Amino acid sequence: MATNFRRAQDLARSLPALKDPQGVRRRVEAMEGLLERLVTIPGTKRQLGLDVILDIIPGVGSVAAGALGAWMIWEARNLGMSKWQMTRMLGNVGFDTLLGAIPWVGAIPDFFFKSNTRNLRIIKRHLDRHHPATVTLDGGVSRSGR
Repeated sequence: MATNFRRAQDLARSLPALKDPQGVRRRVEAMEGLLERLVTIPGTKRQLGLDVILDIIPGVGSVAAGALGAWMIWEARNLGMSKWQMTRMLGNVGFDTLLGAIPWVGAIPDFFFKSNTRNLRIIKRHLDRHHPATVTLDGGVSRSGR
C-alpha cells in the first residue's frame, strides 16, 4: 500500500513536466513527423506518414490514426489552449478520420489533407505567442507564426 502511495506521489510530481511548453513542442513535432513525414516517396519530394499508411487498413486504421491525432489535441489541452483552437484541431482530425474511413480510397485525400501538420501549426502559433522561450529555428529562420 505504501509503495502505491509513493508511486502516486512520484506521478503527481512529474505532472508539471507534462505541461512543460518545450517538452510539449518536442512531443507534438515528433508525433507530426511520424504521422505525416515518415518516408519520402522516391523520385518526388512528397512525404507520407503513418496516417496514410494506417488508412490502407480498412476499419481500424482510420480510427487508430484519428486516436494518434487526438493525442495532439490532448497535448494542446495541457498547454491551456482555448476551446476554439482545440475545436478547430478536433475538426481537422475528425475530417481526416472520416476521409480515411473510406476503404483504400480514403488514403488518397488523406495524402493531401494533412490534419496533423495543420494542428501542429496551430499549436506552434500558440506556443510562439504564449511561450516565446520555446521558439525554435527552422532552416536558420525564426518561425514565430506571426
